[in-house]
Amino acid sequence: MAERYIPRLLRVYKEKIIPLMMREFSYKNVMQTPRLVKIVVNVGMGGSVQDIKLLDSALDELAAITGQRGVITRARKSVAAFKLRKGMPIGCKVTLRRERMYDFLDRFINFALPRVRDFRGVSPKGFDGRGNYSLGLTEQLVFPEIDYDKVQKVHGMSISIVTTAKTDEECRFLLESFGMPFKKE
Repeated sequence: MAERYIPRLLRVYKEKIIPLMMREFSYKNVMQTPRLVKIVVNVGMGGSVQDIKLLDSALDELAAITGQRGVITRARKSVAAFKLRKGMPIGCKVTLRRERMYDFLDRFINFALPRVRDFRGVSPKGFDGRGNYSLGLTEQLVFPEIDYDKVQKVHGMSISIVTTAKTDEECRFLLESFGMPFKKE
């Protein structure tokens, strides 16, 4: 029987981070330790209202980055100032869970973030008060999977990391344990 694939960060979480967090926050049970639930990668393409091909290329790039096909997000309501009607496609997103989530986080921390220009660390202000973290990237070119010659339009993306942590302090400790480089305040 073939051995099941276990992502590197999941192995690190089980072997090192859980015992570390149990000591740090004095949990009585292993199940109390915060863990990752999902990572949502969202691309908003305002220009796709006029050119639908931009959205298709963004979907392909998102699939290359995450290893999973995205879904098209549509406008919830009409906004006349932006020539936007309800139901028009305006972006795409991917929700990663389990192995793909850990693989993406590993590649994001170790390959993509160091390629960001003038990188000094991610902002510590991205926590929502409930143990989740969000950050934005200004361009998709920091991911090594993207072929620079095939990019039609440079666009940004937002990445939301959802955890079971109850507080921002627990979430920050968990992400720092995974290797997330936070900016020194």
